[in-house]
Amino acid sequence: MTARGWFLFSLMGVLWGIPYLMIKVAVDEVSPSMVVFVRCALGAALLLPFAIRRGGLTRVVRQHWRPMLAFAVIEVIGPWWTLTDAERHLSSSTAGLLIAGVPIVSVLLARFFGDTEHLGARRMTGLALGLAGVAVLTIPHLTGGNVLSLTEVLITVIGYATAPLIMARHLKQVPTLQLIAPVLLLAALVYAPAAALTRPPTLPSPPALMALAALGVICTALAFVAFLELIREVGPTRATVFTYVNPAVAVAAGALFLDEHLTPGILASFALILAGSFLATASTASSAPKVATASTASSAPKVARAGRAATRAALGDVDKDCPGDGSGAVPEDGSEER
Repeated sequence: MTARGWFLFSLMGVLWGIPYLMIKVAVDEVSPSMVVFVRCALGAALLLPFAIRRGGLTRVVRQHWRPMLAFAVIEVIGPWWTLTDAERHLSSSTAGLLIAGVPIVSVLLARFFGDTEHLGARRMTGLALGLAGVAVLTIPHLTGGNVLSLTEVLITVIGYATAPLIMARHLKQVPTLQLIAPVLLLAALVYAPAAALTRPPTLPSPPALMALAALGVICTALAFVAFLELIREVGPTRATVFTYVNPAVAVAAGALFLDEHLTPGILASFALILAGSFLATASTASSAPKVATASTASSAPKVARAGRAATRAALGDVDKDCPGDGSGAVPEDGSEER
């Protein structure tokens, strides 16, 4: 990997590792609905002009509105609220570690939806380790009365694991910006009424305002742009590996900035979930992974073989690198003009 690739890889590990910290700071002073609204509104305001400049946004929405609506509900509208509400009672490090179980749930869901690929001993071991890590982390909270918050995080995990399946099956030819911008705009519109009804009586403190701004600008808009650049540099399959770094960032940020305790249980669950996610999503000799982790914009296997072409299409530079009509579609044989 080039120096630029390593820089983008490290950047993404941070950009999608710190939202748990920002959510924790913000939700102490504003409602979960307000947090989600501000995050989506800022992200949409920054990304929508680029999606419009790309051209064909109306046509894309008209042709794919059903799967885009499903993706919006399952990836953003539902999970972002449940995660934010859960962090009113759970630590940011606990939330970040539980979300790290998304790859494990993705493997299970892929089996449920008809993936007949043989798991093998390695991936089965990964599933067992990951589930053990989740158990180590959640059992103390079950006895402490945080069942509702844990259920909300579980809903978030299922959403993050399901959304990539929708994208891989129905939205793999939609350029990323033209998918993300309308999704964020829709989510902002959905939460606007609730945000207005639950707005705080006084202006939130500077730390809360900074956390809200960081969620929208850094953890949403900038993160998606950096992710596109990372895909262009290293390809979509290798680009998703940074998700294994996110839990470490979440735990470290919670300990450094919020004085959250690093208990033996947290450290043990961190090791188990991380090892389990890595093993459970490892490719077999017969096929490549079919589902990427959910906090990212996942890609189908065919797109993974044409990462540079697909991301240039998303950025509106298709004429230079990708054959066809500029739709971002991948040739049927999976080939790419270089």
